[in-house]
Amino acid sequence: MEHNLRYVYQYTIVAAVGGFLFGYDTAVISGAIGFIEKKFQLSAAMTGWAASCALIGCMLGALFAGWLSDRFGRKKVLLLAAVAFAVSSLGILPHWGLTAFVGFRLIGGIGIGIASIVSPMYISEIAPANIRGRLIAIYQMGIVLGILIIYFVNAIIAGMYDEAWNIETGWRWMFGSGLAPSLIFVFLLLVVPESPRWLAKQNLWEKAAGVLSRVSGAKASEELDSIKASLALRQGNLTDLLKPGLRKALIIGICLSVFSQVTGINVIMYYAPEIFKSTGDGSSSAFMQTVLVGCINALMTVVAIRYVDKLGRKKLLLTGSAGMAVCLAMVGFAFYSNMTAGYWVLTGILLYICFFAVSLGPLTFVVVSEIFPTRLRGRAMSIAIFFLWLSVYIVSQTFPMLLEAIGGAFTFWIYMAMSVLAFLFVWLMVPETKEKSLEEIELMWKIH
Repeated sequence: MEHNLRYVYQYTIVAAVGGFLFGYDTAVISGAIGFIEKKFQLSAAMTGWAASCALIGCMLGALFAGWLSDRFGRKKVLLLAAVAFAVSSLGILPHWGLTAFVGFRLIGGIGIGIASIVSPMYISEIAPANIRGRLIAIYQMGIVLGILIIYFVNAIIAGMYDEAWNIETGWRWMFGSGLAPSLIFVFLLLVVPESPRWLAKQNLWEKAAGVLSRVSGAKASEELDSIKASLALRQGNLTDLLKPGLRKALIIGICLSVFSQVTGINVIMYYAPEIFKSTGDGSSSAFMQTVLVGCINALMTVVAIRYVDKLGRKKLLLTGSAGMAVCLAMVGFAFYSNMTAGYWVLTGILLYICFFAVSLGPLTFVVVSEIFPTRLRGRAMSIAIFFLWLSVYIVSQTFPMLLEAIGGAFTFWIYMAMSVLAFLFVWLMVPETKEKSLEEIELMWKIH
């Protein structure tokens, strides 16, 4: 068993590097956006566009990732994502204008969109049922570590020279630093096998059995029989997702993806330094507070990894969404009462991150990766995660405008209301799936 777990964790960690690049490439904008705004003299609307333009690429990547991974395999499509990350990082380094910046951010966004679907999908398809939640949560750990590392990188680069250098050159180095982890991801992907469930779907049964024997040991034969029975149902059309049972799975996947973003997490991740600067902190202090946000995010994701398969998905989702609502109410009240000086806003944001990191952060990917049948998983996840990126785009684009139009208090209270709705949705709609195999979950929808 230890030998098998070694392979399971090895393959999981490699796939989670896709999450690392996802976090690294999305959060790099947090340190750069203030300098980009000054460099190109951007309005509030254009600042939102500069921060969120990559998300158009994310939506495109998510839209086609499922079909591509079903057609060509999970591993090949992850390699495509790694190349997109590398091209984006390299392309922003030269001193080109805003149009080139947007173009290369779109390419990077395509890589992020692909990784956001295929990495957790790959992990779910190799993971034993009793630790699947933990393993997919490791993908989320990859995301938060990517965010944390780029916060440090941004802070180091921003502190190298003066403000003028950062406005002209420093922010380009922030993006260019992503080239190294992109190339590492390419090389690591060369040593992992293809997903056994994708191989089975292609009728490559011997190869599928070989991978399963490596990761599942004595249970490989039993698991292979379950996969054969599942594939024999031949639920291969997207219209099947609109039938009773699977329709509920689709609604859960879409709504959970939307709620994971409209509760405001990427406002914190993209704009954290600017939020802290607005409370009266200087640039240096704001960067260090942002690093603290990243540290708390990583620490609490470890808690999620530890307890997701013990307490279950639903309990953590309910606890997290309720806690997020309280914290966002606190941050909004601090802005409303002009109590932004001191530690009120920082404390509220850190507590909010704690609740997000043990619930909607990792568990959205856990649930969306496990609720769809094998024949539809790639395309169904594409639909759900497309809505996730659409929500990220809307939130990121509108935050500077909301802040300017209605102020910090009412902006954060909007995200609070979304957290309350998320709590109600999870309570009424999301079933518990811990310790169930992917095929057992599929049968659950069929019975429903």
